[in-house]
Amino acid sequence: MVRSRAVPELSVVIPAYNEAGNIAEVIGEWTTELDRLGIDYLVTVYDDGSRDDTEKVVRGLAASRQRLRIERHSNIGHGPTILRGYRQARGEWVLQIDSDREIRAAAFEQLWRHRHEYDLLMGRRTDRASPVARRVVTWMARTTIRSLFGAPVQDVNTPYRLVRRDALEQMVTRIPDAAFAPNVIMSGLAARDGLRIVEYPVRHHPRAAGMSTLSAVSALRMGWRCFREAVAVRFGPR
Repeated sequence: MVRSRAVPELSVVIPAYNEAGNIAEVIGEWTTELDRLGIDYLVTVYDDGSRDDTEKVVRGLAASRQRLRIERHSNIGHGPTILRGYRQARGEWVLQIDSDREIRAAAFEQLWRHRHEYDLLMGRRTDRASPVARRVVTWMARTTIRSLFGAPVQDVNTPYRLVRRDALEQMVTRIPDAAFAPNVIMSGLAARDGLRIVEYPVRHHPRAAGMSTLSAVSALRMGWRCFREAVAVRFGPR
């Protein structure tokens, strides 16, 4: 049995919005894997004002899981919710994952095993059958970060990243509170700061429950917003 310390070895940040159909499986899968690896961890689900039973499901699970917490706030968006999790994380390492179960816990052991060799370890999604609109956003984000920061990162917005907390703290202070895609900006800042970055391929799975829609117009708006925010950070104070 791993004894819990005042500061956990790993803080897991999971933003969630209307994920009642997925969140129990996500939590069960990840806590099982982290227990298997013998990690001292704390999982915190950040409920972004869900309208379904996401909060109810997580609170029910937390009643029997000492290492699980939930923080709920009114709907502020995915990006600001991730930032809140990053800023509140106290673990030596911080892992951010999404609540849609599109990337499974089985891929995490490789990142964890190599953590002392790097500062930021990311899962590069493979076998991803994305609609054209989402592929456009991905391309725009990758091109933006590469041109502005020189970051040789393929999957700049992956929701599967393990980062040293001391490095994370230096980056999040430079990311705007309302940032639409803080992970995109983080990928650029990590490269500019000279952090040791690595990407490992992780298999992407189709969403099992719920749905995500993105139109071509929305994709262009999202890409443009990512670009503007990245420019502001790139040429702002260090």
